[in-house]
Amino acid sequence: MRNRYNDIASALAALEAGEITATTLVEEHLDRLDASEEKLHAMITPLRERALEQALAIDTARQAGDPLGPLAGIPFTVKDMFLLRGTRTTAASQILKDFEAPYTATAIARLEEAGAICIAKLNLDEFAQGGSTEFSSYGPTHNPRDLTRVPGGTSGGSAAAVAAGIGYFSIGTDTGGSIRQPAAYCGVVGMKPTYGLVSRYGVVAVVSSFDTIGPLARTVEDATIVLSIMAGQDEHDATTLQLTTDHFDIHRNQLEQPRIAIIKEYMEGLSGHMLETYEEVFATLRDAGWRIDSVELPHIGLALPAYYILNPAEISSNLERYDGIRYGSSAAIDASVVHDLMSTYTQTRGTYFGPEVLRRIMTGTYVLSAGYYDAYYKKAMQVRTLIRDDFENVFESYDVVIGPTTPTPAFKLGEHTSDPVAMYLEDIMTVAANLAGIPALSLPLEGPDGLPVGLQLMAGQKCESTLLSVAADAEKILNTSLAEVQL
Repeated sequence: MRNRYNDIASALAALEAGEITATTLVEEHLDRLDASEEKLHAMITPLRERALEQALAIDTARQAGDPLGPLAGIPFTVKDMFLLRGTRTTAASQILKDFEAPYTATAIARLEEAGAICIAKLNLDEFAQGGSTEFSSYGPTHNPRDLTRVPGGTSGGSAAAVAAGIGYFSIGTDTGGSIRQPAAYCGVVGMKPTYGLVSRYGVVAVVSSFDTIGPLARTVEDATIVLSIMAGQDEHDATTLQLTTDHFDIHRNQLEQPRIAIIKEYMEGLSGHMLETYEEVFATLRDAGWRIDSVELPHIGLALPAYYILNPAEISSNLERYDGIRYGSSAAIDASVVHDLMSTYTQTRGTYFGPEVLRRIMTGTYVLSAGYYDAYYKKAMQVRTLIRDDFENVFESYDVVIGPTTPTPAFKLGEHTSDPVAMYLEDIMTVAANLAGIPALSLPLEGPDGLPVGLQLMAGQKCESTLLSVAADAEKILNTSLAEVQL
């Protein structure tokens, strides 16, 4: 069954006009989630009873004429990295399979205060480590546009749900492209804001200096609405940014002739059909009056190796807390394998962590060890600064940087699971934005063989209004919206 209302604005208008109730709207999306689960496998924890209770409360308040939030009655989903009080939070790992959240993440609390209704927590790569949602301990999610392919990762469940019309948006985390890459593979809009724009409080900590929270949605306008509600300072997260009242006014910085830069190095890495797709896109934008130049970023080729030093280093530190003692699953209940403190640690982690998490913990421990810290970690941090400086130099002359989100469309399930380097290379065009801490967005395009790909747009730090304005214009010029999938 196709959604009766295509975006947040039309759904809100229908709710306010009494054409539909919040309860009916939520039930429709829950039914769509249940009906697709056998093929899609996007869900970890359904929240049917909780969601319907919230919908009924909103319907009652609306009937009584009580004031309602700006998203009252809109169903959404969330990657299972976010704490939601009284519900299970697993991070797709067996080590947290029975963990019940004692409080709610700030980003989700703000959405629920606005009246949005969370209907399910969704699948991901374990502890947000991977690029395909195949490294979930609950099994892989499938791409709704081609069930033989991956949905991307690590927010693969979220991208798949939005593409399949389950919820009007989903909330994910982006560490090195984990919102934008699955958005590109599944044909939806995915945005990573400036680092610190949205509070990380209540989100499972993995790579703290990279992790950002953002929306996956059907349109740029929907992503803007959702992001504006989640963003802003939070007393629980010292890294959050103070925003101006017009930070998300996409009309304030509307540009008649935006100055656009294409990263030359990204285009050189594309195959024939992918290159043709983007050359046609750039030609269309030029015809619409956009000034588009090719630029070089001197250190962009170092982004991927730097990222895959810094990412495991922070993982090895953050995942130390899973020791089999404080919370989460523990091997200590089995006296035959646990004899002392060290065996508690090793048996718990060896039993309940999956292969990709263990791989990154080992890599991170190595690069932080004595004798290797200066050679690897310190050098990678220096490269991070150089990449940030490269982008700052480009943004002195250009408003937005554009290019491909990924080097290829979605690959087949199982194609890269035995080759970690091939999997990591799928992030080659997304990690730089995380290293620089800048906002980036992926717009859906139809690519080779009818498979979705993404047009990535990046802007300077805290320049969300410029980025979203240009993205909204590109969305209209290119007619990027892809129809939801009927499963």
